[in-house]
Amino acid sequence: MSAIYLLRPDRVFDGETMHEGWVVRINGNKIEAVGPAASVAANGGEQSGVSVVDLKGTTLLPGFIEGHSHLLLHPYNETPWDDQVLKEARSLRVARATVHARKTLLAGFTTVRDLGTEGADYDDVGLKHAIEQGIIPGPRMVVVTRALIATGSYAPKGFSPDITVPQGAEEADGHDALIRAVRTQIGKGADAIKVYADYRWGLMAEARPTFSVDELKLIVKTARSSGRGVVAHASTAEGMHRAILAGVETVEHGDAGTPEIFALMKQRGVALCPTLAAGDAVSQYRGWKKGTEPEPERIRQKRVTFRQALDAGVTLCAGGDVGVFAHGDNARELEMMVDYGMNPLDVLRSATSVNADVFHLADRGRIRPGLLADLVAVAGDPSRQISDLRRVRRVWKGGVLHLPE
Repeated sequence: MSAIYLLRPDRVFDGETMHEGWVVRINGNKIEAVGPAASVAANGGEQSGVSVVDLKGTTLLPGFIEGHSHLLLHPYNETPWDDQVLKEARSLRVARATVHARKTLLAGFTTVRDLGTEGADYDDVGLKHAIEQGIIPGPRMVVVTRALIATGSYAPKGFSPDITVPQGAEEADGHDALIRAVRTQIGKGADAIKVYADYRWGLMAEARPTFSVDELKLIVKTARSSGRGVVAHASTAEGMHRAILAGVETVEHGDAGTPEIFALMKQRGVALCPTLAAGDAVSQYRGWKKGTEPEPERIRQKRVTFRQALDAGVTLCAGGDVGVFAHGDNARELEMMVDYGMNPLDVLRSATSVNADVFHLADRGRIRPGLLADLVAVAGDPSRQISDLRRVRRVWKGGVLHLPE
């Protein structure tokens, strides 16, 4: 018989709206009932097997969904990306990723969309299976495996052209090779396909588009035939433009977007995952003393483009590119979304119901009967003070309780 719990917080955010005085009943791994305390019966109380959990002083929310993660990376100020790809054994990276997974879950993020193994082949698939089988604790994972890059665009930089260095993703170009690469990644376990629509060609050059529109359309068409969407890394206006025209579902970063580009995203129903925290972290790694020095131009420009996307009504996903900065610090992105001008309640929606909808995760992201009992209780009210998301008191994943240390 499944365990039944009646959770009594001060308020419940159901993924869309905040409700004072609501309670939630979970039965096994599913949400059974939710609503005002007077209307959600405890089926006779503890005598009938219902355990009442007092969560006074907390807000209960759906488990957060991290929209852009790399569990197989760790912060670049610890080890540069090049060295992680070239010098760290995959076995070492996987061992470290198991710790990342646990920290992510205990921060209240019960699902991650992990957007590339960065040179670790298909190790995200094994990590996902280890979590699913209960071997290690961690969030539910949506994985893209190796990701797709145009030849010559994405690799550790600064080496002699006589040397072939390991890649951070899978190189493929043209009709047959792209179809084969997409199908291979799907066959190996990819839940979605990620493509780099632009990148820094050559030695430390500025970002430029990589694939043609026709190549991107082919990637999208091939992925869709298996029921999978395509995610596009794109930081330039032209890279974004090509990806949008090709039919990708989300654009990651979007640093150099324009009002015209964001209007097109709104028109085509393409969501933006702005990854504010990654740019913030990298700027600090390069010497910016946040809080005491003026913001670098890169940060000031990101504020502008984020506001443009917001004003255009683009669907905004919550995802920080965590791995560039520390796993478990995922709330950093949500705090920055508020700092950059988004309403806290809208940020909570982005991290729950919006991400669930965009990523086709119909069984989570809201507190509704029949959905997975992926829940997080935080002290305070994050709709008023977004930093309360860091005050995690309890996390449930599929009805199983995880207590932060």
